[in-house]
Amino acid sequence: MSLWALEIEYDGTPFMGWQRQKHGLAIQQVMEEAGAKLRGGGEVLEAVSSGRTDAGVHACAQVVQMELQDLSPFRIREAMNFHMKPHPIVVLRTCLAPAGWHARFSAVSRRYRYVISNRAVAPALEANRVWHVRQTLDVDAMHRAAQLLVGHHDFSSFRASACQAKSPVRTLDYLAVTREGDKIIIEAKARSFLHHQVRNIVGSLKMVGEGEWPEGYVTEVLEAKSRAVAGPTAPAEGLYFMSVSYDPPLPLE
Repeated sequence: MSLWALEIEYDGTPFMGWQRQKHGLAIQQVMEEAGAKLRGGGEVLEAVSSGRTDAGVHACAQVVQMELQDLSPFRIREAMNFHMKPHPIVVLRTCLAPAGWHARFSAVSRRYRYVISNRAVAPALEANRVWHVRQTLDVDAMHRAAQLLVGHHDFSSFRASACQAKSPVRTLDYLAVTREGDKIIIEAKARSFLHHQVRNIVGSLKMVGEGEWPEGYVTEVLEAKSRAVAGPTAPAEGLYFMSVSYDPPLPLE
C-alpha cells in the first residue's frame, strides 16, 4: 500500500458536495468506496482532497490523496474509474505521492472559475453548469470593481456564516472578469479561500454589473467586515474548482 495523488474531475450536480454526509451521496464517499473495492473490500480508508466543494459545485482538476495498492499509474486510474461508475467522477492522472506531501496542506495556490450565462434565454445544454442572468451585465465595471478586492484583506463581508476558518484574512492573488460571447467568466486565484468566498464575491460583482452598485461601493463592503452588507451568494452550479498547484509540481501522468 502506498499514498497516491489522484487528479479528478466531476460534475457536482448529483452530489451533496465533497465531504461525506449523513443524508445524501458525496464525492468523498464514492471515491472511498471505489478504493475499498480496488483493495478487494474490507476497511474503507479516507480520501483527502485539496479543497472541499459544496453541493452542486464542479471540478476540472481536483487533487485527492488515497492509500492504494502498488500498481502502475495507468492501472490505478483505470481501476478507480471502473469502480466509480456510473457516477460522474473520473480520475484524469495519478502518481505516487512524494514524501511528506499532503493534498490539502501542501497546496500553494488554488484556482476557481465562475461562469454566468448572460443572455435572455435560459440555457438548456448548460443547465446546472452556469448561473443564468437575463439582464445584460457591464463586464468592464465588474472587472474594475474586482480589482478593489485583490490583495491581503479581511474578507468577513464575503464569508459564509458557517465558515470554520480561524481567520477571515486571506490574500486574493488574482481576480478577473471577462466576457466570451454570452458568457461572463470570473477567475479567482489564492492560496486558500473562505467558505463561499468566491460565490459571495460573484454575487456582489453582479450588483455592480447590473448598475445596482457603483464600482467603488465594493471597497465599502470590504471595509464593513459584515456579510449583511455584501451581495447575494451566487448559485453553486456556476462554480468550478479549476486547479491546485504544488511546489514542486506533482509528477502526474
